[in-house]
Amino acid sequence: MDLLIALVALSAMEIVLGIDNIVFIAIVTSRLPAEQQPRARRLGLLLAMVMRIVLLLTLSVILQLDDPLFDLSSVGFPKESWTASAELEIAELEALTPVNHEAEERIFDLKSWIRTINAMAGVSGKDLILFFGGLFLIWKSVHEIHKKFDGDEDEASATGKEKASFGSALATITLMDIVFSIDSVITAVGMVRADGDHFWRGMSVMVTAVVLAVAVMIIFAERVSRFVDENPTLKMLALSFLILIGAMLVAEGVGTHFDKGYIYFAMTFAIAVEVLNLRVRNAARQEKSA
Repeated sequence: MDLLIALVALSAMEIVLGIDNIVFIAIVTSRLPAEQQPRARRLGLLLAMVMRIVLLLTLSVILQLDDPLFDLSSVGFPKESWTASAELEIAELEALTPVNHEAEERIFDLKSWIRTINAMAGVSGKDLILFFGGLFLIWKSVHEIHKKFDGDEDEASATGKEKASFGSALATITLMDIVFSIDSVITAVGMVRADGDHFWRGMSVMVTAVVLAVAVMIIFAERVSRFVDENPTLKMLALSFLILIGAMLVAEGVGTHFDKGYIYFAMTFAIAVEVLNLRVRNAARQEKSA
């Protein structure tokens, strides 16, 4: 029963985490000729599934990605002076008799600041992947927005020129699948016990959840892609979400951790507003046609 509950919870989580992947694949494949887009979307999602399974099977490597590869203090990052200053202020505040509420809050903030400094100074493999993956996601999204404003998309669709190649689209999707998979896999590892005697049992649950999630995404990818293509404002909103996700990945890469619930709430609110806008526009079109 515990394994079934874990499977259901993990599958739901993988589907939720895969929504941004579907949106990114829909945007990348929209630059391809129409007859190649469904195949590219399916291959992109299958690549996402393969990436997640490979990362799960190399579990020990993923877990070591949190270990710092090098420390930025060796190249001039002022970790020692900042932590020393914070520790000195903590000592002064703790020496107060009695320690008041404001002092306790300040001590808590200073200790959090020290942890942030140490996280920023220690650069791990995961940090590098998140940082450069986030930068790539921001660049790609801004590039697509510029094309939209410059009218390159409309001109390309009218002339049949400047279409992306199938190989370049798959290469872009593969690169971003790696980035999107890191958080998904590490979260899965935290949800399902896969160590010692439980390794293969936990691994089977995680792999099954990934396969089920990708199957659901493949079923709905065509509808999501078509809906995004038919609503330009929704595509712009999706690109803005990808910039936000990229910024979040960069922030995570430099050691700034924050509650992602706030971002998901903002995205949900923006989607709700856009849905209302779509309904208003559809109602206006129906009135004109009538």
